[in-house]
Amino acid sequence: MSRVLHTIVAMATLVSVIGCSQEPQQGATAQQARPAPSVSVLTLKKQPVTHEMVLPGRVTPSRQSQVRPQVDGVITERLFEEGAQVKKGDQLYQIDEARYRAQLNSAIADVKSAKANLKTLEAKARRYDDLIKQNAISRQELDDVVAQKEQAQAAISVAEASVALAKVNVDYTKVYAPISGQISRSYVTEGTLVTTNQTQQLATITQLDPVFIDMQESGKAILTLRQQMREQGAMPVELVLNESTGKKYPHTGSVKFSEVTVDEGTGSVTLRAEMPNPEGLLMPGLFVKGHVITGKENALLVPQRATMRQSDGSLSVYVVNNNDEVEARRLTVSTTYEDQYVVTQGVSEGDRIIVTGYQKVKPGSKVNASEWQPSSRGSR
Repeated sequence: MSRVLHTIVAMATLVSVIGCSQEPQQGATAQQARPAPSVSVLTLKKQPVTHEMVLPGRVTPSRQSQVRPQVDGVITERLFEEGAQVKKGDQLYQIDEARYRAQLNSAIADVKSAKANLKTLEAKARRYDDLIKQNAISRQELDDVVAQKEQAQAAISVAEASVALAKVNVDYTKVYAPISGQISRSYVTEGTLVTTNQTQQLATITQLDPVFIDMQESGKAILTLRQQMREQGAMPVELVLNESTGKKYPHTGSVKFSEVTVDEGTGSVTLRAEMPNPEGLLMPGLFVKGHVITGKENALLVPQRATMRQSDGSLSVYVVNNNDEVEARRLTVSTTYEDQYVVTQGVSEGDRIIVTGYQKVKPGSKVNASEWQPSSRGSR
């Protein structure tokens, strides 16, 4: 009986030892069979980046002229169609010229009279020259004739100046367009008496191609912009006409200059751009958003959602190496572009950074990496 009992105890001990030796092997097998976590990665490559400053702006005409009379008189005729395009030198109005034509004719007659008088005095002076040689007249008489001749010459000069002035006044009765552009409505009608010192203009001509875009920027930001202008020269400018749709104006302008003083009231500086306007779409007074292109480059872009902010404020990302292992990289960022960072150090072209799933891994972990698809941008 004791021998049977001893045999049963020995068999139970053997089974217990075998079971204990198999449990660690089964646990190790289970750990080895656990799959690597799946992550989405973005393979970095350089992309074209456009740096810009978005500034509020207002459209102003490149040239605008108020048409005003230069002589007094009554408007007898209007020679343009309101709202039409006019060219420099086109006649716009006719002022009654009768008075100025009479003044011109009178001045011409004065010139003829003065010249006739001078001719008579010159003949008299020649005759007195002969008489003085014969002692037939006194020297005083000859001097008087010479003085009269000089006065007649002066009278001719005055009369000729009057003719020139009268011709100018006659020409001023025809009111011409001082510049080319689109003319406004007429503020006067035929029969209106106009004067040279009146405050009301006859019409306004506005040149709409090109137009100016006056934009406002803070004094601090304008320092950087002015430096870039000196380095690059002209800077392209694009306009957004409708912020709700993001529709852009089809033409591109360029920055011409910035003011040299800062407005004490607003702390801003005016920046002026010239914009083509062949269709006349941009109207003076219109508010727009100006996109000043400050530079273009090929840069590495890292989505902001793929970055992690460290306790010291720095940014880092997880990179999957060639062995499908996770590495931590600290980034050096120059600026932002849309929803991405422009990175100068920390990662290189061809690196695979984890965009989604980085919360489930740590440096040194094995991962199952798949390319991040644009359709997954909304997921985390």
